[in-house]
Amino acid sequence: MAIGKRGKKARQGIDRNAFYNVEKAVEMIKTGATAKFDETIEVAMNLGIDPRQSDQNVRGVVQLPHGTGKSLRVAVFAKGDKAKQANDAGADVVGDADLAEKVQAGQIDFDRCIATPDMMAVVGRLGKVLGPRGLMPNPKLGTVTNDIAEAVKAAKGGQVEFRAEKAGLVHAGVGKASFTKEALIDNVKAFIGAVAKAKPSGAKGSYIKKVSLSSTMGPGVKLEIASVLG
Repeated sequence: MAIGKRGKKARQGIDRNAFYNVEKAVEMIKTGATAKFDETIEVAMNLGIDPRQSDQNVRGVVQLPHGTGKSLRVAVFAKGDKAKQANDAGADVVGDADLAEKVQAGQIDFDRCIATPDMMAVVGRLGKVLGPRGLMPNPKLGTVTNDIAEAVKAAKGGQVEFRAEKAGLVHAGVGKASFTKEALIDNVKAFIGAVAKAKPSGAKGSYIKKVSLSSTMGPGVKLEIASVLG
């Protein structure tokens, strides 16, 4: 595929075989993010795991200190006073059986799904719809909880879920090109640190094999892992 003028300019000064410390990597990625929109800064991690093995699954959640720069639509399965708390906290969609019917019909206009424990009998029947989209509420991720207000605020405030894919890859957006260099560095460190802490018991040998940073339209930069984890 031919590389345009903007792409060639973004790649100037980047050694594709070199590893950069986090400060330099973020600086280079920000400089190369020259699209006409506010590009997302993304982290991609190659882990030394086999997610097909039950004791090598990597999944978790991390609160980015400076948010993601993206506004998430949050749906909450709750009723009564908990539904009111969800609405007051800023949830975009709130309901119980009526919301389940909409989801079953394919009306899924949200990015995060939260439920109270008493609603899981209803939500559980939506596993085949929500599961493949990564939207199924999970108590380990804090999305099945009675503290609905806090869960909604966390989701709206920059909480990021991560999960290893089949090839052992984990990736997520950790901010926008318009963020300050310092804010992006903090977010990158928070995300990579959370994945590092989520090392499964079955992982053998080198756990974090490679990490790279990129922007939506820009080239990737290999990250020196020690500069993040010390």
